[in-house]
Amino acid sequence: MVKGGIATDILKEQFIPDHIFIYVVKGSLRIFDGNKRYIFKWGDAFLLRKNTLVKFELLEDIFEPVAFCFEESFLKEFQQKHSLIYDPNSGIVDALIEIKTNTIINSFMESIKPYHKGFMELQKGFEDLKYNELLLILLLERPDLSDILFDFAAPAKIDLMAFMNKNYKFNIGILDFAKLTGRSLSSFKRDFKNLFNATPGRWLTKKRLEEAYFLINTKHQKPVDIYLDLGFESLSHFSVAFKKEFNLTPTKLINEIRG
Repeated sequence: MVKGGIATDILKEQFIPDHIFIYVVKGSLRIFDGNKRYIFKWGDAFLLRKNTLVKFELLEDIFEPVAFCFEESFLKEFQQKHSLIYDPNSGIVDALIEIKTNTIINSFMESIKPYHKGFMELQKGFEDLKYNELLLILLLERPDLSDILFDFAAPAKIDLMAFMNKNYKFNIGILDFAKLTGRSLSSFKRDFKNLFNATPGRWLTKKRLEEAYFLINTKHQKPVDIYLDLGFESLSHFSVAFKKEFNLTPTKLINEIRG
């Protein structure tokens, strides 16, 4: 559990395994959840739902967030203690829920400052106290969050083809794709092979490269501007894969277009 602060790797994650509350102390960032784009700046707060996909883009060199990661074990204990119920058919479907900040939330953020240890980590002894306090505040301000936080059901089995065609740009592991579609790894691979007649890894690479070719050839976009959005970890990795797929480099394609 990331107690009282945010580890730097969270901002690199695209698969969110646990509910995460984030309060922006300094800087700003843009988030894309596959459907909507959001921009948050200092003083803003939001909740990322577990088992969702998001992409982060820092908009300033200096960015300082405070994050609380709500693990399932903590939430189950909290729910039992307070006898809370939830509606499994809640109308909240977004991966990201904006939290309107107010005096109570801002005062809470001020209250944790004396307990910082290291990189936004709370001193032991104050972790559970502050986690409970924050959750009580959030539920006071947004009672409907109960329908999200206390729903412990595993993701239901969904339309695999529709999901993959929508989310192929997210750079996550095959196991995460399986979980998000409500399947075991073996059933995911089997269903995938039946639908796409290819392995997940090969299909993802080909799909991303075809989109890259379209963006460069038709939209005249630069490789440096698209490779990360398409799920490639580096420009060199993208260029090698592109050449292997189309027998020419992205640069050569650009030169051919220019004539």
